[in-house]
Amino acid sequence: MTIFYKFGNGLYVNITNRCPCGCVFCIRQNGDSVGDAQSLWLEREPTVEEIISDFEKTDKTGCSEIVFCGYGEPLERLDAVLETCRYIRSKTDLKIRINTNGLSDLINGRPTAHLLKGLVDTVSVSLNASNKEEYNRVTRPAFGELAFEAMLKFAQDCKDCVPEVIFTVVDVISEEEIEACRLLAEKMGIPLRVRVYEGAN
Repeated sequence: MTIFYKFGNGLYVNITNRCPCGCVFCIRQNGDSVGDAQSLWLEREPTVEEIISDFEKTDKTGCSEIVFCGYGEPLERLDAVLETCRYIRSKTDLKIRINTNGLSDLINGRPTAHLLKGLVDTVSVSLNASNKEEYNRVTRPAFGELAFEAMLKFAQDCKDCVPEVIFTVVDVISEEEIEACRLLAEKMGIPLRVRVYEGAN
């Protein structure tokens, strides 16, 4: 069971297969291996105790941050993320980032951004598209019409709770759509990062 794996200068945390989206460009569409992980598919979800134990055993040499990003959406397991972050905070000064689809409030049925305060340094939200119609086409969220606005609200809420919030898009979308996403991000005061498609980073 791969819980922690290295990718670039990050130590990534893989804790669930669950995700309410079916993004057309997702690694899940064409494999389950990223970085030094042989397979990110989990036969079962690790307990918090198992996550912490694996963290202690994992070589952190060369890692500058810990990133919750695996085969599924990490905030599907919000409580486990929070508990793990508290432990990591007590043991190391490494930065903590969460890569998320931004649908945590819909997943958990309540506002959640405030729970990250003091635990997380960066929240990276997958913007994916500049409007609801294109977002639904590309992301295929289980929450349908509610998803796009919920994602934007979560990102906006995070600005009040964590030091850094960024939007990302993958370069498989058109240049015109990337530019539209950039304008939306600027309007919200959130930087946009264009990711080169290469898996779950």
